[in-house]
Amino acid sequence: MNAPVSRSESRPDLQRFGLRTFLASLSGDELERHAAPAALADVAARLDGNPRAAWFENIEGSSFPLCGNVAGSRARLAAAFGTTADKVLSEVLARLRKPGELVEVPRAHAPVQEVVLTGDECDLTALPVHLQHEFDGAPYISASVDFVHDPSAGHTNVGMRRLMLRGRRSAGVDLVAPSDLRAIYMARAERGERTPVAFAIGSHPIDQLAATLRFPGDELALIAALRAQPLGVVKCVTNDLMVPADAQFILEGYFDERGHVEPEGPFGEFLGYYGAVKRNPLFHLTAITHRRDAIFQTSSIGGPSMHCTDTAQLCSLRTEVLVWKALESAVREVRAVYAPPAAGGSFNVRIALQQRVPGEARNAIAAAFGCLGNVKNVFVVDPDIDIYSDAQMEWALATRFQASRDLVVQSGLRTVPLDPSLEGSRTTDKTGFDLTLPWLAPGARRPIEHEVPHPPRFGASSHASLEAALESGPKFFAELMTAVGTRDGRELVRGLEDIASRRTIARDDQGRYRFG
Repeated sequence: MNAPVSRSESRPDLQRFGLRTFLASLSGDELERHAAPAALADVAARLDGNPRAAWFENIEGSSFPLCGNVAGSRARLAAAFGTTADKVLSEVLARLRKPGELVEVPRAHAPVQEVVLTGDECDLTALPVHLQHEFDGAPYISASVDFVHDPSAGHTNVGMRRLMLRGRRSAGVDLVAPSDLRAIYMARAERGERTPVAFAIGSHPIDQLAATLRFPGDELALIAALRAQPLGVVKCVTNDLMVPADAQFILEGYFDERGHVEPEGPFGEFLGYYGAVKRNPLFHLTAITHRRDAIFQTSSIGGPSMHCTDTAQLCSLRTEVLVWKALESAVREVRAVYAPPAAGGSFNVRIALQQRVPGEARNAIAAAFGCLGNVKNVFVVDPDIDIYSDAQMEWALATRFQASRDLVVQSGLRTVPLDPSLEGSRTTDKTGFDLTLPWLAPGARRPIEHEVPHPPRFGASSHASLEAALESGPKFFAELMTAVGTRDGRELVRGLEDIASRRTIARDDQGRYRFG
């Protein structure tokens, strides 16, 4: 069913989650502003590998400013949620536990409908859409959040897809990979029906993250849940779809009923390679509505610096959310989940967990395999490994892994067709790396070979003499230093030698000193 839409007198804040408001909140470390005139042909190069968001205030040949890389760092995604990079995943998970509220906004009060263009007035080529990669088939609108009604479920489906300009009022869309939107479109096309659709351009990073997630129910309400504030929605001008009232632009239109007939692509994809030319449906534009002070938005996607692209950072957080939700029912004590953006944010997943019973690492691998088609390689470690550290992960792989014992391989699983390693296959192999130390019963101590060395730690002295310390039980050398209150240690060597001349001093299998 559709999420309930309130028509109460209380109005949602229609500026708080506006893109302009978010950009203005960013510091100079996270945002660069360009006041000088910039050609559209130069935008892609300025975004490529740029760790900061970029705001081009004066685009030649356009009345609209342009921004990009807005979601291209974990720090900026965290700022969107009002938290820090290390806490953003837990913040997202907490917000998902509460339902979202939708409030219908009258058209007269909806910022995104301050300007309305229909029919021949609307023109995609009047927008500052730039060529993003050298071999792209045409300029692409890449920061577009799509809204479609799902008649079978009775709710709004929300996703994020690009549009390849084909003319003033037509564009190609990528509907090759399995998705809810593809299923909705195919069902309507088989009946000879058009599919009404609306695209929001210029969205808060929270809305873009929501568009990448897949949860049961109305996904407009998912945006509201992640905002943790009521979402103002407004009905489109040329169809009955409800869309965020505070977006910068809305492109209204429909996918025609002819099916996958138009060539679309190539395009530099989120995996760092080009997607080839494919046959796809065609989008037809019926209206453009926008704010008077609208900012157009583009997303950074492919290339060798994927870790600082919008798509990799959004995919990374999305993957972590969905893997964490899957792990909640598969294992008991998940400590951390990380999907490195350098791998596109979805193909490689690192999981840290505290195993309470044998086999939980394998359960975690299986759960991660099944929850997302994109997940391809899963690395599970103990809580002492920092999964955000490449150095620590390399160390765990080198010292805690034996391929014949710890490698998990499954074949014939669902995948994303864009993976170039598939070489035409429609299914993939998935690999799990169990990098955990052997399971240890509660209260048991690991053999010294599995202990990680750290600098010695000293506490307050507890014994009057070295001999008394040895009488109280086995101790490591540092524990003996603490016991007698020395900050040197060399005198203990002399003391042990003197005591050994009259009493037997032994060493246990851990290397601790004791009377034998």
